Amino acid sequence: MIDGWTAAGFEPVAEAFERNFAERGELGAAFAAYQDGELVVDLWGGTADRDTGRAWDRDTVQLMFSGTKGLAAACVLRLVQRGQVSLDDPLSRYWPAFAAAGKAGITIGEVLSHQARLPWVEAGYADLLDHDVMAAHLAAQAPVADPRAAFMYHAITWGWLVDELVRRVDGRTISAFFDAEFAVPLGLDVWIGLPEELHWRAATMVAADGVLTAEPLPEPLFRPNPLLVPGAEKIWNSVEYRSAGLAAVGGFATARGMARFYASLLDKVDGVLAPAIVELARREIRRGIEPTWGSEIAYGAGFELRTAAADPADMFGHAGAGGSRHGAWPSRGTAYSYLMNEVRVGPDDRPLTLLAALSRGSRAKDR
Repeated sequence: MIDGWTAAGFEPVAEAFERNFAERGELGAAFAAYQDGELVVDLWGGTADRDTGRAWDRDTVQLMFSGTKGLAAACVLRLVQRGQVSLDDPLSRYWPAFAAAGKAGITIGEVLSHQARLPWVEAGYADLLDHDVMAAHLAAQAPVADPRAAFMYHAITWGWLVDELVRRVDGRTISAFFDAEFAVPLGLDVWIGLPEELHWRAATMVAADGVLTAEPLPEPLFRPNPLLVPGAEKIWNSVEYRSAGLAAVGGFATARGMARFYASLLDKVDGVLAPAIVELARREIRRGIEPTWGSEIAYGAGFELRTAAADPADMFGHAGAGGSRHGAWPSRGTAYSYLMNEVRVGPDDRPLTLLAALSRGSRAKDR
């Protein structure tokens, strides 16, 4: 069931990966890591499609939900590097319609750090896969008045805001922008929206018990996520969703490709983003308690920052719903990605054991 390899000193990562299958019921998964620019872990195994029995192989790609946000954030930072936008600019400078209903002062930095106060779409999600319609809804919508929404995770709406910014400044969709500016130059098997001719490589997503629920929500700040309601598996695995290129939740990749992406952000010589821009990306914009989760969140320019004591202090990256983890530890020169096709909720030891093993193998360095 398990294939791939590890460099010397990283064998515990392979052991942890195997235990995820033997002890935690992993269905299909991949884990990869880079150390100082070199691939040191590349593992995959299990089942890519439970119904057909298709095995997860070296080239299997996986939907990563909010792991996509790190890719989209990098696109905005590329515009910052070129001097085309600033994090302090109001979004409405580039998207005039966004100024409606009292939003003229909301900055790009606030959008990236989940402070736009637009955590859901009042008009609903009937056109979930139509960027133009959803962006127009958000442009017309008033910010949520509840003060708790001033720092609240924007699970899906974040993507329409960021994609619209890139389209208006650059002219390309964020999918095309990422492909040309990052994926092709770096040779990444990573996409924001999977090309239809590659759909055969995608693993089939499944939801563990308790993930998809239609239970009534207790108070106004709790709104249903249209990707986590009963029947959502049909959306995740549809041709339309795979192709749509949702900037918040529509990325596909191999773990090797995502680890290489984060390794490129640590590359001070040949990286697409300059070191000063990566430092800007990692600079904390806000930290606090997410009102619907009741737990701490912290953000730089679109990237999650350290909140768990077990993580290195300089950790940055972005997790995805259901268990995937992607990021980097700059002080150790380490970048990593974990992808899986069974979505779970609650405490999930699958990525934690892998990252703990990787931490033991990675070499702390003074950078």
